Order: sequence, then C-alpha cells, then structure tokens
Amino acid sequence: MPSSDFERDLALDAVRVTEAAAIAAAKLAGRGDEKAADQVAVDAMRTALNSLDIDGTIVIGEGERDEAPMLYIGEKVGSGKGPAVDIALDPLEGTTLTAKAMANALAVLAISPAGGMLHAPDTYMDKIAIGPGYAEGVIDLDASAADNAMALAKAKGVPIHELTACVLDRPRHAEIIAGLRKVGARVLLITDGDVAGVIHTAEPETGVDIYIGQGGAPEGVLACAALKCVGGQFQGRLVFRNDDERGRAERLGLTDFDRKYTLNELVKTDAIFAATGVTKGAMLDGVRYERGLVTTHTLVMTSSNRTVRRVRMSRPV
Repeated sequence: MPSSDFERDLALDAVRVTEAAAIAAAKLAGRGDEKAADQVAVDAMRTALNSLDIDGTIVIGEGERDEAPMLYIGEKVGSGKGPAVDIALDPLEGTTLTAKAMANALAVLAISPAGGMLHAPDTYMDKIAIGPGYAEGVIDLDASAADNAMALAKAKGVPIHELTACVLDRPRHAEIIAGLRKVGARVLLITDGDVAGVIHTAEPETGVDIYIGQGGAPEGVLACAALKCVGGQFQGRLVFRNDDERGRAERLGLTDFDRKYTLNELVKTDAIFAATGVTKGAMLDGVRYERGLVTTHTLVMTSSNRTVRRVRMSRPV
C-alpha cells in the first residue's frame, strides 16, 4: 500500500483508538489508583483496535505475554482483513500523572507498515532528541549534555541561557541536570511521561528545545514515530541492568548492545502517530465532561507529508 493511502486510511482510525483509551482513563483521574487507570485504558484501546480492518501486530506494548495479558508484545489485533501493520502503543503514558490528576498524561499510538518499527525490548534507553530545522549532527548521544546544549544554542543562534532542556526528574539524571545548569541552560524537570517530553521538542509552544536522559526503550520508539512526522532528530542506545534484560533483546534479534540508533533506524518506514490528552498539558487539553458531553483533544501526525493536525471531538456521554 502506498504511504499516502496507508496514512489516509488509518490516521482517523488512530485518533479513534487513542480517544477511546483517553476517555476511559480520564474517568479515573485523581482517584489514586494507577493500576485501575492503566487497565481501563488498555481494555478500551484493545477493543478499539480490534474494530479496525487491519492485520496488526503489537511490537511495542504493555510488556511480554506473561507480564501483560492484553496488548502484549506480539499480540495480533484487528479483523485480520486489512493491511499488515506494526503497532506501538502506550494506552496510558503517565499512570502516576493520571492517578494524581497531574498534567500531561496521554494515550499514545503509532502505526507503520509491517516491519517499520524496531521491536525494542522492555529495557531502558539513553536518549537525546531535538525538533526540526537543524542540520544533521548537531546533537550526539556520546557528547555531554552541556556540550549538546551549547551546540544546539549555537545552531539556533541564541545564547545558552535562552535554551530549555527537558529532563525526567530522577536521581540518575543528577549529573545531566548539573551540567546543563552549569553552562546556563534552563532545565524543565518532568515527573513522568518521556514520550511527551521528546515530543515537546517539536512543539514551539512548549518552549522545549532538547530532551536528554534515560527512559524506557519502547517509549523511545513511540517518540521517534512522532518526531519522524515533523523532521526532528533522535539518538538512542539500549541500557541493560542485568542478563535477563540482555536476553530480552537477544530474543528480538538485537545483539549489538552498544549500538547507537538514529531516528530512521528506530522507525524505518512512514508512520502515523496519534496522542490524545488524558489530563490537560502543555501540548493537549485533557478529556472534559460537561453539559452531557465528553470532549477530547488529539494530536495526529503523518510522516510522508509531515502533516500535523489537532482534532477536537465532542459527543454525548
């Protein structure tokens, strides 16, 4: 199927899927139950995916089959009658954010033709990302956070104190945070949700210029699907804490444990990316219930023509 047909046929379907998950999760926002919020989002997303005429395979999901009874890696979804596609998803990116009714929780989905996305193991990944408009090679995962920030400021034509870096607020990032602040860069710390953190680099209204840090490898692939749609840059390297995690990578055919992956190696073909806000954030409004209506706000992007759309949907509850 040509890329234009693939994206035209499935972009709106992707929106419907993330809307369903976001609406389900939003009902539990602020209730303090992360597991329950995640489960209802998973259930809603799976039901929506199975209503589509696709031959879908989950390549980035809730975990391996023994750990995730639904939407596990390798699970088949859809009617089986349509195009063969790979699916990367996070039904609720920001379970803690949702449980505490904090900003920036999302329901996220990416779709590519079969074989289009790296089957990343459920391990950590060192990541660095910037938005569009820069020459290749501005950032390098092997350089320090401070050096990357200074190189980006130079490429952007601004003093370093005008540059904002987004970093997950974790003890493991203390050196990164200190290095960025030492050279004068602003640091925006986020508590959860590094898919949103990476995407913020491509959204001027967020004020984020660069994302740096270590997060989930599956989330790295999801974020790359979004960046591919706008022309951003990303580099990532898998991080293993033990032999079990190395075994997970080997089972997926990944044996070069030191490889530095680029965006186009993580997402090799054209892709569709959709994210619906669960709670209000810098990029999307959250699900709202008022006057008998439920309203959602979704970002949907397609890579072949680098189209970005924001979709608002309202329907009776």
